Amino acid sequence: MIIGKPRRSLSVTNRANSVIWTRKEAQMRMLLRVSIPVETGNAAAKAGTLGATIERILADLKPEAAYFFGDDEGQRAGAIVFDMTDSSQIPAVAEPWFLAFNAKLSFRPIMNPQDLATAGPSIAAAARQYGG
Repeated sequence: MIIGKPRRSLSVTNRANSVIWTRKEAQMRMLLRVSIPVETGNAAAKAGTLGATIERILADLKPEAAYFFGDDEGQRAGAIVFDMTDSSQIPAVAEPWFLAFNAKLSFRPIMNPQDLATAGPSIAAAARQYGG
């Protein structure tokens, strides 16, 4: 079962540029939470590499949105919204943060208001079946 909403098509063509098959790729909107340990963040800031490294990671990820803040434990943190088409992409998303900053990460699938509206019928069906 593919979870997520199809947002683009993938077509494969032969040498004559005839379409052999087309499939829709499903994308899941994800929230990546990043927490950079104070010592690692301070070292990168002092070396002048903190901002440039984050910019490089984000350029590769191409997020829908990215926000940065101090978290509840006093560490540099970020909340990054991006689309993922396959769980095998997790290492490509996570490793730059691990290697550059020894960061702690969490991944969560998320919905925007339109996604929630689309989910309305399945929420109602679950309520009918399991709501008692």
